[in-house]
Amino acid sequence: MSENLKTHKIGIIMNGVTGRMGKNQHLMRSILPIIEQGGVKISQSETILPDPVLVGRNAKKLEKLAEESGIENWTTDLDSVLNDDHYQIYFDAQRTDLRVESVKKAVAAGKHIYCEKPSAVTTKDAVKLYEVAHKAGVKHGVVQDKLWLPGLVKLRQLREQGFFGEILSVKGDFGYWVFEGDTVPAQRPSWNYRKEDGGGMILDMFCHWRYVIDNLFGDVEAVSCLSATHVKERFDEDGEPYKATADDAAYAIFKLKNGVIAQFNSSWTTRVRRDDLLTVQVDGTKGSAVAGLRDAWIQPYGATPKPVWNPDVDHDHDFRKDWIKLPHQQEFDNAFKIQWELFLRHVVKDEPFRWNLLEAAKGNQLADIGYEAAEKRQWMDVPDLV
Repeated sequence: MSENLKTHKIGIIMNGVTGRMGKNQHLMRSILPIIEQGGVKISQSETILPDPVLVGRNAKKLEKLAEESGIENWTTDLDSVLNDDHYQIYFDAQRTDLRVESVKKAVAAGKHIYCEKPSAVTTKDAVKLYEVAHKAGVKHGVVQDKLWLPGLVKLRQLREQGFFGEILSVKGDFGYWVFEGDTVPAQRPSWNYRKEDGGGMILDMFCHWRYVIDNLFGDVEAVSCLSATHVKERFDEDGEPYKATADDAAYAIFKLKNGVIAQFNSSWTTRVRRDDLLTVQVDGTKGSAVAGLRDAWIQPYGATPKPVWNPDVDHDHDFRKDWIKLPHQQEFDNAFKIQWELFLRHVVKDEPFRWNLLEAAKGNQLADIGYEAAEKRQWMDVPDLV
């Protein structure tokens, strides 16, 4: 290592990393790899090196995670690290209903804020967090990881290349079967299915769909939605039954300001017979594309077949073979890691970072309006937030 290398060592308070998302995506697949690669390289002579402290409520879980990750510093005392000037960034991956008060405390302590979505349970609280952080002058960001998924990156590149022509419609299909937890262990935490604890499909996924739609296809103008709680009883981490009070599926249509129609089905009660856990199909006047999490397939106008339907006759045409799989033309890093590196550059070098707490609040807004549309069984407008 060069003696002239300037290293910015940035203390990061990582709260809630004993949970599935905080541990796997943020600690093990983002911060640790950044440390292992020698930091975020700004230039040949400058780098940013994260120095995390693990924070949570369960000392045994933290101690185990520290051993597993090799991160020595951990604590159950959030206030102690908030009062430590070494730690400049507060990251929150707690349960959604616990996030607001912790983030406010971190802002009051002068920390820059980076947090999981949704940033709050309600739009009001999400907007308030943005206003508090903005007034305090701290830098702030929200996780919007799907923008860096290889499949969606390829859709964005196709759009920028003019492949679609005029985009007409978007169809998103997301979900899988989440086991109830009695005979087969559930693969998601039980709080996800209790509305009183901040759970719910609309709250969880509409925050994603808002930034995906806004960034790739156009601003959302109105929404129609139907939600459901298909599985009424589930079993918690101790094997105890509980009533599922949150929606586990949502069927929505979004009208965009540019005239594009986007349909998104989101379900934890469906079985997968598609290319991936999430697929997004974009249809345009010049061509169509389907993207999963990593791969994408295209069908240009000139290669579009001309099917004629006859329900009384079996057909042997394989429509999947009419699609062309796009090659990987570049290397793709972990989506969460990419955004972490961008946020660290934002904090240290003041580089632009537009995925802030106001963008987080837009996700909450769409979720709240989605719930209202489902309850009233009518189209609801999506006004400008501020």
